[in-house]
Amino acid sequence: MFIVPLALTIYAFIDCLNTSEEDTKHLPKIAWVFIILLFWIVGPVVWLIAGKVRHTTAEGAGPASWQRNRRQQWVAPDDNPDFLKSLKDDRKPEAEAGDEPGRRDGGTGPDDKTPPTS
Repeated sequence: MFIVPLALTIYAFIDCLNTSEEDTKHLPKIAWVFIILLFWIVGPVVWLIAGKVRHTTAEGAGPASWQRNRRQQWVAPDDNPDFLKSLKDDRKPEAEAGDEPGRRDGGTGPDDKTPPTS
């Protein structure tokens, strides 16, 4: 029973410190810090209910609307079409030369049926 109020106080204290002065309601930010720390259980609850401006939009700011409005981010290089295109562009000079990498060095390729010359 001691851990829950302590965790609530720590959360409210950090939330109050991270909130800008413009987003605090009713009292200055320093007053909210003292209320949270002095009134151990009531202070954090009052801060969470009435101390901070909550930003909401008309259509709602849930995770689904956030996902729709954000820019697409690539997770891995093989998911990025620009990266895959750059790989194809890197292979074009080899294909234009007409030589396979193994034959360029005088070696044989894996599909080469002719024996190596000495």
